[in-house]
Amino acid sequence: MAITDPKNDLQRYLQVARDAVVWKLDGLAEYDARRPLTPTGTNLLGLVKHLAWVEAGYFGVTFGRPFPEPDPFDDPDVDPTVDMWAAAEESREDIVALYRRVWSHSDATIAALPLDAAGRVPHWPAEHATVSLHRILVHVIAETDRHAGHADIVRELVDGVTGLRADNDNLPPGVSWTAHRDRVEAAAREAAARTE
Repeated sequence: MAITDPKNDLQRYLQVARDAVVWKLDGLAEYDARRPLTPTGTNLLGLVKHLAWVEAGYFGVTFGRPFPEPDPFDDPDVDPTVDMWAAAEESREDIVALYRRVWSHSDATIAALPLDAAGRVPHWPAEHATVSLHRILVHVIAETDRHAGHADIVRELVDGVTGLRADNDNLPPGVSWTAHRDRVEAAAREAAARTE
């Protein structure tokens, strides 16, 4: 077994998740990239925007290396959902470019600091606010993967596209998904009938 560098491993997993989230926008019409598909308004472009500001904070202010662009949350009167959707005048290209600039800033923080470097998350409770770069890398990977999962579902609802990348749908080959869905639906109805 080859031994790899833990920081490189963590950063690679973070980048795979970042790329997956951005790829979910590929080929979509403007409306489909923005439209809310859950009762709480989850939408693909909003997920990208949210992840940009999440990452900017965790790899920026936490380690005394603030992201150099205005943070919408610096305004105490800001709408608390400002990072979860794109206003009509915000272009997809600008939001994706913001996320990529955040990646560069975050990657510079990761490169500059050892995994045991201490930081402080200002919005966490005091007893948990002091963190290491390692903990923040794990936290942001988990956050990004969680939202990549949301993006998987939202994109599938939009047009049926699934997977990690255009060349990898992560699904077993040769399955009739209509028949599979019907089988799952039938099992759910049968289980529900047994409890009535």
